[in-house]
Amino acid sequence: MTKLRNYLMVLGCLLSCSALHAETIKMSQQQLISILNAPAAADYVVLDVRTPEEFAQGHIEGAINLSHDLVADNLAQLMPYKDKTLIVHCRSGKRAALAEAILIENGFTKLKHLDGDMKAWQKAGLPLVSAH
Repeated sequence: MTKLRNYLMVLGCLLSCSALHAETIKMSQQQLISILNAPAAADYVVLDVRTPEEFAQGHIEGAINLSHDLVADNLAQLMPYKDKTLIVHCRSGKRAALAEAILIENGFTKLKHLDGDMKAWQKAGLPLVSAH
């Protein structure tokens, strides 16, 4: 039953993710760097929805990792951040849009999308932390 629920949720998200993704406010890389270095950084959470393997290879310092396909089943893990601004990203944007759709459906209202996702972050040569 859980697999069927997840499948239907992903299917619904796929059908609506482009519209929801367009509605999510984008945050530039420079805005994110400024926020992370500001005293108000505690009001923001970077949510990396790539796989744990991708995350381990390199991620934005302080980011939390929850693969996009696990967001629906692990909303309780994200509830402590519901009143904070979540800055969501993946490698190129597709998985982040799916995660954003699920978060919006579950009452998360302070969402931003990292413009260009990880591909643009890496292309700009911005700092990454790795588990290696």
